[in-house]
Amino acid sequence: MGQSSSTEQGVSPELRQVQSLAASTGALPSLQKSFPLLSNPQTQSIPIASLQKCFDLTCANVESGQDAVLKELPLLFSHLGSAIVDLFFVADKNGVNEIEFLRGYTNICGRAVASTLLNNLLRVFSVACSKAGLQVDLQFELFDDNCKISGALLPRDVHMLLCICWIFVCDSRMFRLNAGKSEGKFSIPDISHLVFSAIEECGDRDAALDFWDSTASELDIQLPAAKIHLWALKNVPNLADCFQLFVHARLCYLTAPEVEKSEPSCSSAHESSSSAISEIRLLTPGRAWAISLSLRGAICEELSKACLPCDDYDTDENLLYQSSVDGKGLNRFWSRVGGYNGPSLILISACEQKSNARPWIIGALTDEGFENKDIYYGTSGSLYAISPVFHAFLSSGREKNFVYSHSRGRAYEAKPKPVGIGFGGTLGNERIFLDDDFARVTVRHHAIDKTYQHGNLFPNQGFLPTEASVFQVEVWGLGGRSAREVQASYQKREEIFTDQRRKIDLKTFTNWEDSPEKMMMDMVSNPNTVRREER
Repeated sequence: MGQSSSTEQGVSPELRQVQSLAASTGALPSLQKSFPLLSNPQTQSIPIASLQKCFDLTCANVESGQDAVLKELPLLFSHLGSAIVDLFFVADKNGVNEIEFLRGYTNICGRAVASTLLNNLLRVFSVACSKAGLQVDLQFELFDDNCKISGALLPRDVHMLLCICWIFVCDSRMFRLNAGKSEGKFSIPDISHLVFSAIEECGDRDAALDFWDSTASELDIQLPAAKIHLWALKNVPNLADCFQLFVHARLCYLTAPEVEKSEPSCSSAHESSSSAISEIRLLTPGRAWAISLSLRGAICEELSKACLPCDDYDTDENLLYQSSVDGKGLNRFWSRVGGYNGPSLILISACEQKSNARPWIIGALTDEGFENKDIYYGTSGSLYAISPVFHAFLSSGREKNFVYSHSRGRAYEAKPKPVGIGFGGTLGNERIFLDDDFARVTVRHHAIDKTYQHGNLFPNQGFLPTEASVFQVEVWGLGGRSAREVQASYQKREEIFTDQRRKIDLKTFTNWEDSPEKMMMDMVSNPNTVRREER
């Protein structure tokens, strides 16, 4: 006790208080190492220019002719650092002292309700746009414990905000993996499904939109800021975490006094291999990122690996089943998915059986993998409308009919159970039902489902059941390395059992002349044989 009291001598109560708040985030040791690297030893404060430079980004390799939003990103990123410092760090004539440095970090990365964190993100976006000369109609009324937001955003503004959040995630991941250096290139994926989602929920519901042939960022539609706020909390509640990850990485992974780090270079999605991947896979980086924004924990981390593959990670490890490669049908499905007990994500690409129909993609997430059962099972899950419009439908908490996956049994059943894979609803009235041949999928209205939240799974979904032809099915395992190892041992045992059943041990057979099989064959081959008359 004497040692602890001696070490705390000279520490003001105010500094001790902010240190306690920073310690609750788990970042206090890293911040205490970073502050001397950034501060001036004479003034014991961080110069404003140095702190701003910590958060500045460059985006030099954006294809200028592809999208107007991508053209404006470099200008916006050059003012990002000053916007963050102006909003959250209080400076005196010498700069930002240790107390205000820790307090600013806590205001950004400390524990707070989701709406407060989202307001912080929107405030940074608004101030950065204003400094860059980009007009964004957002107003904020700050109170002691709340922030009221008003105004409106255009689809291009929403697109730009989402691009910034994507860069935040990429940058923080690069900093963490490369020990404080943001090296390498990463592309901005297609996130139009998220922009269309905001347009559909926040725009004029009476306006008919062509989600397949329209460019989301070019639509001239006013989206009220309050509705955008509610849309984000419902569909992408972890969007504000992208900003927190960025600030944490930039302040806690500093390794040298110079802040002259190599900045990340962003390339257009058309220049990277993601476009080639999207042609053969349903789970593109943009779609995986959208789903990850609705999740937390280990599942979110596994999805992030699919969004942001690194050199030491192979995304194919998580791809359990792909119908275009492994073949369609439940038998092929079980041969690839059987034994995997971790969280699993299934994606289905389909198109309605009518003229002028356009394809769409839906998905379902189960926390415990797939099992061959003739009843519903599972403890939690989510449904997703993925393309062309993204929506997340989490568990409603009213019923537990999460997953149903049943193969055709050998025994006769007077009332056979449905054969296929289903989610939500009840037996025979599933909200999503994929038949055993993976040829058709039936999607029903949410009124018959009490397990998942309400909402349309594809544009213009009506009240009647919709039957669509299936193009492709994918299953991704999100249980990590341990789940893959357990499945590998399971599949190895199955191969051993299969080989044993194929082998014939002649020693186990008795004399053929005395065997029941020979007696039966003799009776069939010679019908004139004298037999006992049945009475």
